[in-house]
Amino acid sequence: MRGEDELQEGLFSFSKLEDFVPADHPLRPMKDLVNESLKRLNGLFNTIYADTGRASVAPEKLMRALLLQVFFSVRSERQLMEQIRYNMLFRWFIGLAIDDPVWDHSVFSKNRDRLLEHEVVEAFFTEVMTVADKAELLSKEHFSVDGTLIQAWASHKSFKRKDGGDDNKPSGPGRNAQANWKGKPRSNDTHASTTDPDSRLFRKSANTAALLCYQGHVLMENRTGLVVGAVVTHADGFGERAAALSMLAGVPGRAPKTVGADKAYDTADFVRGCRQRGVTPHVAANENAQRRSAIDGRTTRHAGYEASQVVRKRIEEHFGWGKTVGHIRQTMYRGLRRVDQHFKLTMTASNLVRMARMLRAVPQGVTR
Repeated sequence: MRGEDELQEGLFSFSKLEDFVPADHPLRPMKDLVNESLKRLNGLFNTIYADTGRASVAPEKLMRALLLQVFFSVRSERQLMEQIRYNMLFRWFIGLAIDDPVWDHSVFSKNRDRLLEHEVVEAFFTEVMTVADKAELLSKEHFSVDGTLIQAWASHKSFKRKDGGDDNKPSGPGRNAQANWKGKPRSNDTHASTTDPDSRLFRKSANTAALLCYQGHVLMENRTGLVVGAVVTHADGFGERAAALSMLAGVPGRAPKTVGADKAYDTADFVRGCRQRGVTPHVAANENAQRRSAIDGRTTRHAGYEASQVVRKRIEEHFGWGKTVGHIRQTMYRGLRRVDQHFKLTMTASNLVRMARMLRAVPQGVTR
């Protein structure tokens, strides 16, 4: 018998948000990890907000909403608020009841900026790593490092001379006419973007186009492939090695350590910097007719070197997830500090996805 195409709603409805989320939904273990980490930030939140005045958006709910924006590739605050308005899964994860009003997108953005100003994302990243350490997921001896380019939210047309000269004359009529730079040298020394002055014109190799971008750097531990350090710097030829040495200096403990890296790190200054920090550089040897590798058989002969060269490629999984899901291929933010916060939040979200999967496969308390 054919059913009738009509909607009949009851006068009263009694439902809980918990009923709308399946018991095996992947967000459930991630929410537990997020809540455990946010509890440790209660003291920081108390210092950020005043004791009097109008109640603001709860920082815990704000952080959960920002994570949802990364998990589900939501491009803007407007779209996020629209999703929260009718998406029961989003409301459940954030902690909003069915009848709770949704924030205005401008209010959400202002409160988000407050968290960025007080470096809450860095503190949250640290607490997530503390939870991972308690679960015995982290290695404290073997690491890998790599970098990636993050395209800035700025176009080539905004890249103009610092002295005010006009070398971007359009080649035709119209508001968006093509600019003509033929025969005119353009470099970061003489030019800067008027849209995002912190971005730099950079290209990864001679066979790729130059883009206005930043460099994102990751330090990964080799046991379970979790990111233990993340930072964004200006894009230049020395940024990867300088950022790697800075992150390695922050690794606690005096036990011998190793760090795997690709050929871009095979330089005398990086190898020397690693050894000064008590870290054995397991970098890929960059040997050709024009240069000589900075490492030799004393390092490459060990089995641990081969293992590091295999494991270090897992960093690309974080970069790939962040660029396809977290939207760090081209950042929506402008300014080095904001891009850095966005990158750290994306890497934290990538860690949470990986941790939830591992802890579900091997429950806590079970010997591995």
